[in-house]
Amino acid sequence: MINPNIKSVFELTQTFATEQDCIEYYEDLRWNGIVVSPFDPTSKVYKCKNNQYRCKNTGKYFNVKTGTMFENSKISLRKWFLAIWLVTSHKKGISSMQLAKDIGVRQATAWFLLQRIRACFGIENNNELEGIIECDETFIGGKNKNRHKDKKVPHSQGRSFKDKVPIMGMLQRGGKMNAFVVPDTKRKSIQPLIHKYVKPETVQTIITDEWWAYNGLSKHYDHRIIDHSRKEYVNLQDNTIHTNSIEGSWNILKRSVSGMYNHVSKKHLQKYVDEFVYRFNLRKVSDQEKFRYLLSNSNIRTTYKELTTLVKC
Repeated sequence: MINPNIKSVFELTQTFATEQDCIEYYEDLRWNGIVVSPFDPTSKVYKCKNNQYRCKNTGKYFNVKTGTMFENSKISLRKWFLAIWLVTSHKKGISSMQLAKDIGVRQATAWFLLQRIRACFGIENNNELEGIIECDETFIGGKNKNRHKDKKVPHSQGRSFKDKVPIMGMLQRGGKMNAFVVPDTKRKSIQPLIHKYVKPETVQTIITDEWWAYNGLSKHYDHRIIDHSRKEYVNLQDNTIHTNSIEGSWNILKRSVSGMYNHVSKKHLQKYVDEFVYRFNLRKVSDQEKFRYLLSNSNIRTTYKELTTLVKC
């Protein structure tokens, strides 16, 4: 196997100097020396020419890209690998325009690569959380004060989100985070997510603000409340009771969306949230490990037709 000790874009291009280098590396990463048919995992597999394999039980041919985000792509793995490295290593993401320049493809092609890569980021957005958990919501969308007079939206202050999209998040203090686009900030939209990812037997404390949708959590958890309506941001008796950590992470998400992308459609927003969570959860991991981790979980197939039903960003 190729030495995976890669620390920079230059070393990446040197390590994967040919398409065959990429294929052999990906085969070893995906199959670890034992080729498995994507059509019948129990079948014997025959090696054929040009990096092709044949499934004995089904008679179908396949290669290492079959059933992954690389399937049927005319873009070389060398460019795919470079794109994955750039997307996972950039702290605030990368736009399709910039990626197109960096890897030498059209903007539309770079957009397609980005969407397929983002479809894999969800692997980091389903963590079971434990210990001290901070829960909060945020909203993605422009501010009225920054809009032209004829584009202002009336009665859109606070949690009135006629012109915004709500996101609910859960952060394990000192650990990982989950975040999801939700239809609203009502109890029926928020609490099922908390119960799914935060098990009472593994939780020390859940901390939220005073929003009424969190009422009732005390039946299952040690629920502590910070009353932001009274300008309370840290509990005076216990300075560990606050939601500052998750609120700080929302600032990172908003800077990423507003600073990197011109427009994010509501239908497409969850993929950007998944990308943010992936980057946040792996913030202490090296660029090499982020690259390898995404490649190891790249068996998510997204078709062009599925992607073009969404607004391009």
